[in-house]
Amino acid sequence: MTQQPLSRRIRAASLALIAGTGLAAGTAQAEEKGTVHLAYVEWSSTVASTNVMRAVLEQAGFEVDVSSLSAAAMWQSVATGDTDALLAGWLPTTHEDYYARLEDKLVNTGVNLDGTKLGLVVPADSDVESIADLNQHADAFDDTITGIDPGAGIMRLTENVVDAYDLELDLQSGSGATMTAALDSALKNDENIVVTSWTPHWMFARWDLKYLEDPKGVYGGAEQIHTITRQGLEEEMPEAYAILDAFEWTAEDMGEVMLMNQEPDTDPYENAKQWVAENQDLVKEWLPAQS
Repeated sequence: MTQQPLSRRIRAASLALIAGTGLAAGTAQAEEKGTVHLAYVEWSSTVASTNVMRAVLEQAGFEVDVSSLSAAAMWQSVATGDTDALLAGWLPTTHEDYYARLEDKLVNTGVNLDGTKLGLVVPADSDVESIADLNQHADAFDDTITGIDPGAGIMRLTENVVDAYDLELDLQSGSGATMTAALDSALKNDENIVVTSWTPHWMFARWDLKYLEDPKGVYGGAEQIHTITRQGLEEEMPEAYAILDAFEWTAEDMGEVMLMNQEPDTDPYENAKQWVAENQDLVKEWLPAQS
């Protein structure tokens, strides 16, 4: 793992000590305040937001459990009350099916990140500019669109894209990790590749990429990421609900955490705790005055 400059490590340690009072108090209060159970999917954006919220809730004195699930299971777990909240409700387009089916069993607390985007992404130097042109270059892309886990909303939308544009490329499912690994390999070997992707994502900070134009608008416009809780959480755990409700950050904030998580031999939870310690001014905006 890349060694941080000494000044940054000293600053991080100092900030951690400042936040430590709240963290220590939180540990002492955890049994009284109870446990918040967060559901998430192993997407880089969701790993970042979930671990940051875990660290914030722990600072406020809650115990926190997290469960890694498929997208469909994540939504279902909150609707049934098996988990308390998710921080990855991509609306109005990506997760519209899940939300429409389960809306009456959920509470949408609102937007935690504004200005997302979904689409097909290629290397920036690719000759292809539009999804409509992919068939003419199918051989260059090995007749394949490299996707992520089959339950993801972007995969459902991409299936619609394949139909709408009569694409002759096969949509290959996998995971977020296998998609970025394939992208990394293609770029190192100066090969063409087309992948399903979204913003915010750390890949755009690491590589020179571009979205293909979507003249038919199948992917929709800019979206927002919403925090979704189970019904009854506000009444049963009002302070936890208030923190989840207040949580809002920017793509730049999330990008910092996602890039930290790409360092080798790194722990997303430890990175989240460090980010929370270094960003107490923002974190305090999410916490009730007494936390």
